[in-house]
Amino acid sequence: MAALDDSFVARRVAEIAEWHGVTPPNPLALLALADLAPVLAEFVALRGQMAFEYEPSSFEAALAATRDPG
Repeated sequence: MAALDDSFVARRVAEIAEWHGVTPPNPLALLALADLAPVLAEFVALRGQMAFEYEPSSFEAALAATRDPG
C-alpha cells in the first residue's frame, strides 16, 4: 500500500473514514483515489479563467451549445 504514503491519498482516506465510516476496500481503491489528485489540480488551474458569459446558464443551453451542426 505505497499509495497511502501520499499525503493527498492519506488525507482523503481519513476524510472518508471520518465522514462515512468506511475505509478503502483494497489497494486498487487507493490507486483510484490517487488518480483524483491530478484531476483536481487541473480544475484548480482553470479557476478564474472562464468569464460568466462563457458558461451555459442551463442544461438546455449546454445541450444547444454542443449540438452537432450537421
